[in-house]
Amino acid sequence: MRMYDLIQKKKEGYAHSQEEIEWIVKGYTEGSIPDYQMSAWLMAVCFQGMNHDETTQLTLAMAASGDQADLSAISGVKVDKHSTGGVGDKTTLILAPIVASCGVKVAKMSGRGLGTTGGTIDKLESIPGFQTAMPLSEFYRIVEEEGLCVTGQSGNMVPADKKIYALRDVTATVDSIPLITSSIMSKKLAAGSDAILLDVKTGSGAFMKTQEQAEELAKNMVEIGKKAGRKTAAVLTDMDKPLGRAIGNALEVKEVIEVLNGRGPDDLRELSLTLAAYMLVLAGKGTKEECRQMAEDAIASGRALDRFKAMIRAQGGDESIVDDPSKLTSAPYSREVLAEESGWLARMKAGDLGEASVRLKAGRMTKEDTIDYSAGIVLAKQVGDRVEKGDVILTMYASDEALFNENEQIIKDSIQISSAPICENALILSFFD
Repeated sequence: MRMYDLIQKKKEGYAHSQEEIEWIVKGYTEGSIPDYQMSAWLMAVCFQGMNHDETTQLTLAMAASGDQADLSAISGVKVDKHSTGGVGDKTTLILAPIVASCGVKVAKMSGRGLGTTGGTIDKLESIPGFQTAMPLSEFYRIVEEEGLCVTGQSGNMVPADKKIYALRDVTATVDSIPLITSSIMSKKLAAGSDAILLDVKTGSGAFMKTQEQAEELAKNMVEIGKKAGRKTAAVLTDMDKPLGRAIGNALEVKEVIEVLNGRGPDDLRELSLTLAAYMLVLAGKGTKEECRQMAEDAIASGRALDRFKAMIRAQGGDESIVDDPSKLTSAPYSREVLAEESGWLARMKAGDLGEASVRLKAGRMTKEDTIDYSAGIVLAKQVGDRVEKGDVILTMYASDEALFNENEQIIKDSIQISSAPICENALILSFFD
């Protein structure tokens, strides 16, 4: 078998066999296929696409390229959740304790943020002492004993994806639905859970800018999960505006605590409860309505907050931040952005606010960048709210005052005020199972 021939085959639009795909993944992971040939093949996939069988085989081959978690020794059903990334998306930290408090194990391997999308691991590491790197044996123990654990991905888990994604990132081959599908689902399958819920986002703050693209991705991932023998479902959600009010790591953890205490922004609370309910449905806990009530009860009773504390304690963090969030790091400088006219807040582009938060050092544009856990943005107003000229729309936080000057205009350009009330986008757009 020659890589040259396989590039030519895909360039001409033909489908690969399982053997050919496994040979490509193995060869590139081990280094026998050079970057320049793999780049050519990835570009051919971008132009010609892959059918469902090819995408499934690519996903399975990538999942098998390194370590795979074996959760069979952990009692009960294990459920995982993945978001395709957004601005202000901290739902994992809310729904994982909810689901765990309802008797379903949550074994979650998460990533760091890159670009305008935040990372769950970065948010957790803003908690003093919290450990996100651990041996798989410790991960298994915490899931069994506490009902949930959120950790970073194993160093040798899905090495094929690490290599292929790094190459896609520099060869303009990221925006291919078969390649996105295989990247996400290979990691989810390798993580070993029995059921997987996918939160597929669309809008200015998401990778999928249109609802049609997001629906295609959702359907592809659900089909892959089912073919691999996992209960899989997807929820399509809006990311044209930030989720909740906080953007930035420690700021988002504070908002998580608010929601787990029965308060917090309506949109964040609603989405977290909806996703938690679907996870409970996948675990066989009841109907959608019954599981929604279970999720609401978990917050109202304080059980979900207790599970959040237990996870922090088990992973070496300072659980006292739950009762006293002021112990989380705070930025020394802040600046308010004011409404320049009266009316209704018609738009706050999530992508632009995400970019501004990264420039404030709340995120990273390269993997080598250092994050300021205290930095970010907190919204005083949300889309649809009435504002008067001079009202505070949001506040920027940073450790360097000079950063405000370069970000204020980005933020102002993202804001649109209307003379009349606006019709907001639905938060939850559709469901696939």
